[in-house]
Formats: sequence, structure tokens, C-alpha cells
Amino acid sequence: MTGFEFLAPALAFLIAAATPGPANLALMGLSMRAGRRAGLAMSVGLTIGLAFWGLLVAMGLGAFVLGSVTALTILRFVGGAVLIWLAWKSARAAMRPAEDAAPPPPQGRAFGAGLLLNLSNPKAAIAWAAAIAVGLPTDAAAADLWLLTSICAAIGAGNYLAYALVFSTARAQRAYAALRRWIEGAAAAILGGAGIALISGRATA
Repeated sequence: MTGFEFLAPALAFLIAAATPGPANLALMGLSMRAGRRAGLAMSVGLTIGLAFWGLLVAMGLGAFVLGSVTALTILRFVGGAVLIWLAWKSARAAMRPAEDAAPPPPQGRAFGAGLLLNLSNPKAAIAWAAAIAVGLPTDAAAADLWLLTSICAAIGAGNYLAYALVFSTARAQRAYAALRRWIEGAAAAILGGAGIALISGRATA
């Protein structure tokens, strides 16, 4: 494959990764609320979780996981529970008085939340499978597969890093302080709805 042939799947993956979904929304909220270190820690966890799915898909195991009713059911319930837990945290932040702000979470906890969020997200595997299916011809060499996987993993890492950096700026944190209840309330509703939809099987890819 030529460099140009990698462009279409890379752009498709970039659009999917950058679209505000539960992972990006959780990262935005944490970065505004707890600052840059916590946001960067969560971005690393999200990146590793996303790369894990890319590795499974590249090895051919992604189709097995997505084709297993038991595996998908476990992922749906774990992923939904993580989203509902994040929604509860946002709801608590929305109800908390401004003078009683919670301290920033330890970086290890922020990392773990990001890792678990993407590890338990079957939509990550679907995104990887779609990018590889669209981007690679049937006779593609193994080197092309691993190169596309590496490119998409780098795109995912760059996306999370950008979200963490942009939404932890002083301006973003001032906006958060002024609109904290609205931002956290909206995040709670979106994350909670996504969690319920995932558990019930109504979530779309």
C-alpha cells in the first residue's frame, strides 16, 4: 500500500475518535474539573484501552469477541456500569456547593477510569474493525495491517492528548467554574443515558 491509500481509513478513524462520545466527554469534564495532570492521566488510560482493541482486531481476535454473545454481554454490562458511575460522579459534582469542591482525583485513579472506560467499550472494537475493513484490501500484507493499526493508535493518542490539553487551560477552567452545574448536569445526563443504552443493547456503533 502507498501512503495515500492509508489516508482514507486514517481520516475515518480520526473522525470517529474526535467525535464527542462518552470517552471524550468524560475526559473533557475531568480536565476542566481537576486540571491538566488528571486529564493527561485519563488520556493515557484511554489510549492504552483503545490500543488494546486495535491489537485484538489486528490479531484477528476482535471478530471473535464481537461474535461472542457472552463476551459482548459482559462488555455491555461492564461498560454501562462504568458510564453510569461516571454519570453519578458528574451528578454529585453538579449538586456540590462551589465552596465544597472535591479535590482532584489521584492520577492513578484517573488513569484507571480511562483504561476501564475504553477496555469495556465494544464500540472501540467496532471502530477498529471498520477502519481496517475499509482501509485494507484483501491481499494486504501483514506489514500494512500493523502500520495502519499503529497510525490509528497514534491518532487516538493525539485526540485524547488534545482534549486533555485544551480543556485544562485556564480559560476552560474559568468557563467550567461559571457553568459548573450546567456542564456537570449535562454530562451526567449524557453519560447516564449512554450507560443505560449500552446495558439495554440499544447503543449504536
